[in-house]
Amino acid sequence: MERTLNVNGVELATEAFGVPADPAIVLIHGGGHSMLNWEDEFVQRLAAGRRHVIRFDSRDAGRSTHSPAGAPPHDLRDMVTDTAALIEALGFDRAHLVGMSQGAAIAQLVALDHAERVATLTLASSTPGGPGHQHDGLPGMTAELQALYATEPAEPDWQDRQAVIDYLVEAERPFAAPGHFDELAVRQLAGRVADRTIDIAAQLTNPFLLDAGKPWRHRLGDIKAPTLVLHGADDPFLPLDHGRALAAEIPGARFIAMERTGHEVFPRYHWDMIIAAILDHTEPR
Repeated sequence: MERTLNVNGVELATEAFGVPADPAIVLIHGGGHSMLNWEDEFVQRLAAGRRHVIRFDSRDAGRSTHSPAGAPPHDLRDMVTDTAALIEALGFDRAHLVGMSQGAAIAQLVALDHAERVATLTLASSTPGGPGHQHDGLPGMTAELQALYATEPAEPDWQDRQAVIDYLVEAERPFAAPGHFDELAVRQLAGRVADRTIDIAAQLTNPFLLDAGKPWRHRLGDIKAPTLVLHGADDPFLPLDHGRALAAEIPGARFIAMERTGHEVFPRYHWDMIIAAILDHTEPR
């Protein structure tokens, strides 16, 4: 059931799966994505494991509040407050957070600044601290990805549906594990995203312009929520050592490397393993 909630002064589109009495999992998507990037079947399978699963569109994504493309008035900390306020607005004292990439950075800060709202953390494709911060001792993105960023393609005509779909597909391709890019599935999802999003230019621009605020890597040792870290072995953007370091710096965190996986939402061929790991991690104890 999709509904829009007014939290922290903005409207966030949400969709819930499963039984409300079950433990709540809130999924936080990455920058440039929307709730649809948590695929329907994946979410339904989590819910079938006796979890109440909520996916939502962050600011500038999907059907949530949008600001002009290229000029977001908010920063990353506002999105952290959004998430904590959303948990309360949904009627939960606390929730299990599953975040991917930028969503995992948000989840880290919710656990640090709103610890009372977090039951557990699952952090995927992440790094110790936040985007735009120094990551001393950790490898940078691959040379191939650096070259891509140096010659980024021109933006499409945002009113041309097919051009937008093609742009979305090509934006995802470099982040997949070599030889494992499922173009058909990505293209089908891109069509749904293009049809649903209020302002696709804002969704693909604004998340990458946000000020992350003060670094927080030095605070990771203060996280008390049980934490599971998942990271692609072939991540070209945040190589595997970023995930290992993140797990090492959060007390008691468990680390799982995902083979044949890049900087991407969980590939379908890992769903059995990932769903089982998340259900075990979020099991009431």
